[in-house]
Amino acid sequence: MAIEIRQPAPDEVRRFLETGATTFQEALRPEDAERDERILERGRMFAAYEGETAVGTAADIGLTLTVPGGELPAAGVTLVGVLPTHRRRGILSRLMRAEHDAIAARGDPLAILWASEEPIYGRYGYGMATLRFSMDAERDRMRFRGDPPPVGRVRLVDEEEAARVLPPIYDRVRRETPGMFARTEAWWREYRLPDPEHHRHGAGPRYFAVLELDGADEGYARYRVKDDWDEGISISKLRVIEAITTSPLAERELWRYLFGVDLIQRIETWQLRADHPLIQLVTEPRRLRLRLGDGLWLRIVDVERALSERSYGADGAVSLELADSFLPANAGVWRLAACGGEGRVSHAEVEPELRLDISDLGSAYLGGFTFAELARAGRVEELTGGAVDRADDLFRTRAAPWCPEIF
Repeated sequence: MAIEIRQPAPDEVRRFLETGATTFQEALRPEDAERDERILERGRMFAAYEGETAVGTAADIGLTLTVPGGELPAAGVTLVGVLPTHRRRGILSRLMRAEHDAIAARGDPLAILWASEEPIYGRYGYGMATLRFSMDAERDRMRFRGDPPPVGRVRLVDEEEAARVLPPIYDRVRRETPGMFARTEAWWREYRLPDPEHHRHGAGPRYFAVLELDGADEGYARYRVKDDWDEGISISKLRVIEAITTSPLAERELWRYLFGVDLIQRIETWQLRADHPLIQLVTEPRRLRLRLGDGLWLRIVDVERALSERSYGADGAVSLELADSFLPANAGVWRLAACGGEGRVSHAEVEPELRLDISDLGSAYLGGFTFAELARAGRVEELTGGAVDRADDLFRTRAAPWCPEIF
């Protein structure tokens, strides 16, 4: 039968969510479906139908993404999948076409996602934009260089207090960190604060720890403990879900608390920023047992707006020849000129100095990768001597971008 790509009708949304879960070999719990129905907009959903049967899904969430020097609307692409019975028929490409045409029509300059399978998304212009470390630290070996004395205090709070205290801390950090996105009150209420049993993966209930410095709340951690004992000796693991701090001092003191929780053998987390200060803070960084992985993937939908509404680290200009087979309006030569941190961007009839794919510009956009790194990997071609260095001066950021959550 022919495949039709369309938005689900109101009475088809639950089936849409069930199909999306099935593509990831998961079962959709009723409470999760009800939560997603409250957050996801039907107008941002696309499904592939064979007759009346949904066989593939794609959706996006309207997000506000922090970029260098500001913030921009971004489509958070999610629930992308095709049933195993219908693979290799071009259905995914048709879903992504409908999805990205809609994103462009809404005027969102950026699209972002977490890639379940990395090779898929380069075809659609996404570049790896942030990195992350996972950690499996040996708690009893965690010491800070110079043995600084503790400062401040940590208190454990319940969900009601967490709903008041955590969002302002998160937002202070989010506004200064490219790659993070704003969390609405509904996002906190539906996704970040609840503690359903099936999210614990065998561990205990979630804790909220809030760090105070000089009487002000300057950091928080959400964590849980996987309790385990061997012949009367604790081999339990503390799993850090999220640790957010507003300063280097707050970072040190929050992790001092996490490393100091009793009856714990190992401290685990899957999501540390690529330039996390723990690497320099502890006396034995090897025992953090860090493993590097990809984080957020970014797709530039509107080159002119995306480049003109981020800030730049130097004055200067560079011309870029972009290839974009999926959204061809982005293809061609673009000239970027920056002065005083602001950029002016236009299609230009000038000789290009760098040649690259739109996905590679996505990798450089937030500052996660330099043009020099991309050139060494054969991803950027330098056509004019010194152009790579000039581009890196322009796109340089103070800190590595970071996205602390999957959506």
